[in-house]
Amino acid sequence: MKKIVAYILTLLPLLAFSQAPETFVIKGKAGNLNSPVRIYLTYRLGANMVVDSAQINNGSFAFTGNILNPTNAFLVVDHKGVGFNKLDSTADVLSFYIDRGEFAVSGPDSIAKAIITGSKINDENKKLMSELEPVFRHARQLAAETRAASRAQQNTAEFQNTMQAKYKALQAEQKTILKSFILLNPDSYLSLLALSSVGGPAPNPAELDPLYNALSQRLKETETAKVLKKALDDLRSTAMGSIAPDFVQNDINGVPVRLSSFRGKYVLVDFWASWCGPCRQENPNVVKVYNKYKDKNFTIIGVSLDKADGKSNWLAAIKSDGLRWTQVSDLKFWNNQVAALYKVTSIPSNFLVDPIGKIIAHDLRGDDLDNKLKEVLGN
Repeated sequence: MKKIVAYILTLLPLLAFSQAPETFVIKGKAGNLNSPVRIYLTYRLGANMVVDSAQINNGSFAFTGNILNPTNAFLVVDHKGVGFNKLDSTADVLSFYIDRGEFAVSGPDSIAKAIITGSKINDENKKLMSELEPVFRHARQLAAETRAASRAQQNTAEFQNTMQAKYKALQAEQKTILKSFILLNPDSYLSLLALSSVGGPAPNPAELDPLYNALSQRLKETETAKVLKKALDDLRSTAMGSIAPDFVQNDINGVPVRLSSFRGKYVLVDFWASWCGPCRQENPNVVKVYNKYKDKNFTIIGVSLDKADGKSNWLAAIKSDGLRWTQVSDLKFWNNQVAALYKVTSIPSNFLVDPIGKIIAHDLRGDDLDNKLKEVLGN
């Protein structure tokens, strides 16, 4: 759900000037707290972060404000009256959604244990979180399993591939729950937020289109839905089944390399950087696969998102990790022109292109890359 919030926050600045704000009222009760205790409310309004505060009198407080869309918010209780900027991760916090209209927040002295009433979106969110709890619990177990392993064990390809397979299965379980929620709640704004989470960092329009089409017409007419639809349309140029956009970028010697010059081969366009820890951890898998299939009509083009002042680090990483395939970069960091062309917003990321230039797979990591090449090239 953190991905949902992060995705929507990136959209809000685009929506700020196209919608009329709507009013919300929060009536709260937090035990019998009194001064100097103060409570803070934080949420997004367009491109701005709003931080409001209220005094607590005999446990009671209230907030009124404006929103453009239902939005994630936080209530934070400053029990010692030290001020918002001095609160840390141990603060008493409640995460919830603000929607238009009036609703109530009530709980004991800890706001983190408060119950929200009179809010449909928070009722829906409570139900969804309950359905996702087994996924969250399993994720915590996997995190504990990783922490329990020695550093040497964590650095082995076998351990990383095993854990990656477990997390992938968990992500698939989460997707199933989110998809079901969307289809059963087509008029819920939370479904619109959940839809972006289903897409993750590398959305596939073919997967998301049916879910978007299932939304109510009312939701589709919101500015958030329109921006999401445009984002999906923009992704079609690099969706599976599309012809991979051609590009030219210089290799380590300054020689221009064109993707289309590799037509006739299976090509993995691999986005990485010397400063990217997960990329460096994945490189042994990529090296293994390259050595296995390099003589079977397969090659790789590495596209680095290193910086202009990081060329020496880029070259050193290529040598250290044994990356013996073509490497290109314009050394523009996240402004790399090929990354922008392929809508890459996180790394490692890759696209497998077939001999006619069609994208046939995306974000193959660990054993997935080997399995896909077995499928198309044979053992």
